[in-house]
Amino acid sequence: MTRPGLPKMIATDLDGTLVRSDDTVSAYTHGVLDRVRAAGIPVIGATGRGPRLVELTRNDIRAADYLVMAGGGRVVDQTDPAGPVVLRDERLSAKVLAKVIADLEAAVGPLTVMVEALDDPDAPLWGDYHPSWPYQDRFEARVRAECLNHDVIKAFAHAQDHHVDDLLAVARSIVPAEVAELTQAGLGFIEICPPGVDKSTGLTVVAEALGVDPADVLVFGDMPNDLPMFEWAGWARVAVANAHPAVRAAADEVTLRNDDDGVAVYLDRLLSG
Repeated sequence: MTRPGLPKMIATDLDGTLVRSDDTVSAYTHGVLDRVRAAGIPVIGATGRGPRLVELTRNDIRAADYLVMAGGGRVVDQTDPAGPVVLRDERLSAKVLAKVIADLEAAVGPLTVMVEALDDPDAPLWGDYHPSWPYQDRFEARVRAECLNHDVIKAFAHAQDHHVDDLLAVARSIVPAEVAELTQAGLGFIEICPPGVDKSTGLTVVAEALGVDPADVLVFGDMPNDLPMFEWAGWARVAVANAHPAVRAAADEVTLRNDDDGVAVYLDRLLSG
């Protein structure tokens, strides 16, 4: 539960949590995060976005001292005056991914699959076209064999006849945790990540670099891919009001919706208290 005083580190998810539905972050939110940093509390952006979206991510959380990206697979230290330093860079092997996809399709039928293989700025995802994918401008159709010929940052899979939560449950029953980490972030696709990669393990890299105990960390989130950091952080776990039911259930507190600047309102109150 929430501890007295102030946390020693604050980490927040971006899409659906800090970022509003119109893909903007308010000046008010930026201002509150600047106050957090001025109070001596490191700010961490913890997102499922891959490194190809690092510039967008930096713009959305300008106060961030560190970025935990790709759901924990890429960790970037932004405090070095000489430039960003990559502290973690994990990949899932093509061979492992091919078997995971084959096992899943044997269980649920054909899947729409996309892979995130490149970290060049705004590089596209590769794979099967699906009309529900919200970022068509950063997508390139490629055949399955070509997509599974590269080690990847993560992969995405969608089953036409399964709700994403149901598909995730099936996938977790089939794929051992030591083979791949499975989650979902609200896009209608499950995410297949390297084993041991989630937001908690990414944040552990940051906490160790800063000498911060997880018990002193405050986190904000909205989707199942935030649950590992909710389990890891001990100062408080705060869900936005628009969060997935599982995240609300795991939260110590619920703040306002992302569209109502819920993270900033919570932090403003915390700093003013």
